[in-house]
Amino acid sequence: MDAVNCRSFHRNVVKSRGSGVDSGAVLQNFTTKYDDRRGGGRGGGRGAPRGRGGGGRGGPRRSDDRSEDRGGSRFGGGGRGGRDGGRGFGGRGGRGGRDDRGGGFGKNDQPGGNLRKIRWDNVQLTPFQKNFYIPHDNTQRRSPAEIEAYRSQHQITVKGRDVPAPAIYFDEGGFPDYAMREILKQGFPNPTPIQAQGWPIALSGRDMVGIAQTGSGKTLAYILPAIVHIINQPRLLRDDGPIVLVLAPTRELAQQIQQVANDFGQNVQVRNTCIFGGAPKGPQGRCLERGVEIVIATPGRLIDFLEKGTTTLKRCTYLVLDEADRMLDMGFEPQIRKIIEQIRPDRQVLMWSATWPKEVKNLAEEFLHDYIQINIGSLSLSANHNILQIVDVCEEWEKNDKLITLLTEISSEEETKTIIFAETKRKVDDITKTINRAGWRALAIHGDKNQQDRDYVLGQFRNMAGAILVATDVAARGLGLPYAT
Repeated sequence: MDAVNCRSFHRNVVKSRGSGVDSGAVLQNFTTKYDDRRGGGRGGGRGAPRGRGGGGRGGPRRSDDRSEDRGGSRFGGGGRGGRDGGRGFGGRGGRGGRDDRGGGFGKNDQPGGNLRKIRWDNVQLTPFQKNFYIPHDNTQRRSPAEIEAYRSQHQITVKGRDVPAPAIYFDEGGFPDYAMREILKQGFPNPTPIQAQGWPIALSGRDMVGIAQTGSGKTLAYILPAIVHIINQPRLLRDDGPIVLVLAPTRELAQQIQQVANDFGQNVQVRNTCIFGGAPKGPQGRCLERGVEIVIATPGRLIDFLEKGTTTLKRCTYLVLDEADRMLDMGFEPQIRKIIEQIRPDRQVLMWSATWPKEVKNLAEEFLHDYIQINIGSLSLSANHNILQIVDVCEEWEKNDKLITLLTEISSEEETKTIIFAETKRKVDDITKTINRAGWRALAIHGDKNQQDRDYVLGQFRNMAGAILVATDVAARGLGLPYAT
């Protein structure tokens, strides 16, 4: 069999933690990886004149969802271009245009091309406070051996100068009463390792890099210190812009972060807004103009508002880059650089990632100062040891029959949820139709779905027994799906 033409089925069965027995009541996660090199159609030529859209040179081999939310300065969205399709390089069948799903960027239409780099050495900066950490008595009494034993037990490794000891229990975190009340209300037993070690660093005002797998509690690790940071700053004035900026790769992750910000910020009047492509700009822009302390954004839509002068980042003193590896993988590095140029240089920066590739490391070295690095577990992306992985190598023409056979087997068990990943939007739609024709109800999610459709699909998948979700890599991380780890 020609290795290039091989296709594979990849079935993941979650096991009960600490047990070798399959737990069908938890999840059967069936992953099918489809290699469809053509994507959603071939790019056409070098791009149509400005205003007519048109594709450019075909995009990268990987998923065409990577053009989402203006991701990538070189690999735009091609296809039916919008008003600013331009002469840049199109992708493999996105819709062009400046908003959300890409469109090629011409030489004069680079992301953030209308933003001027601020010469901060000519700006008189108002000093601000960022160190709020007061170590708990219990933390100070622990011996170095006890601290090292905790780190070893939870696979925590730290690198940097003057790393504070972890806050093993919530009451050791140094949070004010209003934060503790919400923590107790949420019913969390103890901090996760990334929270225990990350909170003292973040509250100390230090720059940091946190590397831990998705679902490890990173969001709360930076949202709680962000709220403490905001409470200790002067109140916002009109047109000040946010104090805290959180950048995320996808709209789904941004909305999940917003939910955590709502839970912990509403009782102390810390306002937030979530801005992302694929939704109307009007309501998002009005929220920015009214003023919010926290902005959670995908890079492309934030660039749009910065270029229009809807908001400014001159007041921002706390910057979070969540899922940094995924943002760089999606081609957001030019936008991230443009955004950081708009933020004062003495800001506090927290970068969070599931992996530590050289691109993320280079970004950290350039924009973080005297930072502390925390690793939970391995630095590389590795398989979850609680998942049994079965790989079935087969030819392309065998896939549909094998898929139907496997779905029949899965559906005979109780309370299962199934996720099928495909590489392109077109393949997602094809698989969804195949499954529905066979008598099941499958839901699809990818970058061409509007926000209302995406919210509906994710809601159905969370709440429906025996749900089947077919998705591109927009669903790969940070959706908070039940049992889907």
